[in-house]
Amino acid sequence: MDAMLSHSRRTLALVRSCSGVCRTCSSSSSSPSMASDGSLAGLVLRSRSTDVYQNLALEDWIDANVDLQRSGVLLLWRNRPSVVIGRHQNPWTECNLPAMRRAGIPLARRRSGGGTVFHDLGNLNLTFFTSKKAYDRKRNLRVVTEALRRVRPELDVHATDRFDILLNGHFKISGSASRLSRKSSYHHCTLLHSANRSALAAVLRPSCPGIHSNATPSVPSPVANLQDHAPTLHWEELLDALVHQYNTEFGLHAASTLVDPADESAFPGISRAAAELRSWDWTFGRTPKFSVQTVLELTDTAGARSSARLHVEVKNGVMESCELDVPADWLPRRLSGELSGVLVGERFCAQRAAAAVCELLRSESGELRSRLHVLWDAVVSAMG
Repeated sequence: MDAMLSHSRRTLALVRSCSGVCRTCSSSSSSPSMASDGSLAGLVLRSRSTDVYQNLALEDWIDANVDLQRSGVLLLWRNRPSVVIGRHQNPWTECNLPAMRRAGIPLARRRSGGGTVFHDLGNLNLTFFTSKKAYDRKRNLRVVTEALRRVRPELDVHATDRFDILLNGHFKISGSASRLSRKSSYHHCTLLHSANRSALAAVLRPSCPGIHSNATPSVPSPVANLQDHAPTLHWEELLDALVHQYNTEFGLHAASTLVDPADESAFPGISRAAAELRSWDWTFGRTPKFSVQTVLELTDTAGARSSARLHVEVKNGVMESCELDVPADWLPRRLSGELSGVLVGERFCAQRAAAAVCELLRSESGELRSRLHVLWDAVVSAMG
């Protein structure tokens, strides 16, 4: 392993010593590192990055490369504004893609299940890594609730049967998701400290009407920030309390260590993993098969109104079939049929389909071209 940077060497050495084995290096230490009192030292990592793809890739790297049979790992991380959907979700039904594009907010699909969440620097993410045998979401959430009670005893917080954490019995401040592999597991949860709730509400709503899908839907809940109810609770106090409670709950002896998930020397292969998570094929192409059936309202430049019906079948993010039922007195069926035809085989994404449609638009002129353009604009709106 290339270890040119001393920080990289220290990071990987710490991971190896605390977890017993780093499978990337195919080498093992004789035992996990121990504290002077005989307890396991454990491992708490804090990501330096605020890039959602790098942090999700770091989760996957730890899960794939660290032996979690001897000691658990806690990863603490935050992201710049972004939307993260679950592995089995449909982004067109979960978030407002046009609003996200306008605001420059990226979309990421994680490898765990669960619902859609909005991340920003006011939202803390905690990932608990253990062996599959030691997987215990209730215990992990107890770390969070007990830490909050310790620093602010007046807060009424408790975990639910859905593995959320509620404040005052009503407001959701934390949601959970998890991933179980053959021998390892991780459970991650959010913790709303001071997130932008206006941005959250703006982006967590559907882009596309009329979608029919078996994708896992999110369950909307009223949310609150911890700072709304504990204004003096600052980041460092919260982080220190969580690390302390993690050590207490699991009998560990860990101080948090800053790590950089962009450091290929410390985490070999992580840049390739982040690139995959950024790709359209992963983010949109992994969407479960779905169909769109909706009505398109049409108004041409002269004010003439009509409506059309759109039916699209989408698999792996690609339109397998497309039917446009447009009144023949508004647009000849030849043209609506040609528009349907050029869309088949294209991604369910207006930007990718636009080139093929432009060729069709250039082949017409006058009122027909204008109305064909109106129909295309309506299809684009339906795509989100």
